[in-house]
Amino acid sequence: MKIVELPDGAVITGRGLRDGKIVDPHPQYGVYLQPRPVDMPWPHDWIDWPDFRLPRDHDAAIRVIRALHARALSGERVEVACSGGVGRTGTVISCLAVLAGVPADEAVAWTRANYHRRAVETPWQKRWVRRFPVQ
Repeated sequence: MKIVELPDGAVITGRGLRDGKIVDPHPQYGVYLQPRPVDMPWPHDWIDWPDFRLPRDHDAAIRVIRALHARALSGERVEVACSGGVGRTGTVISCLAVLAGVPADEAVAWTRANYHRRAVETPWQKRWVRRFPVQ
């Protein structure tokens, strides 16, 4: 688990779900990136996102990521997580960095410096970050 402050002041926690631990204090909202729905005891959204791939529904994922950013900006305690907390989670944190003002072609490097050194694991995930629509 790692807490990341984006350049616009929004704060988000990134983590892996593989260890099965429930975090305390729990988030007020979470976004979970898995090929199957997850069950969490707090408000959350699920993005159908297979490991090492991209979300199955790009438009829905973009909407959820934007909503996650808005909640973080408003001061809610939010998290994003996938199984390992590196590739898909890093991809979403990179997209959040783009929304926070980091140039899209620098967002992966920013995420690797501020979240996890191996964040965003595949070329297509990197390309998705570079093309993430700010508006």
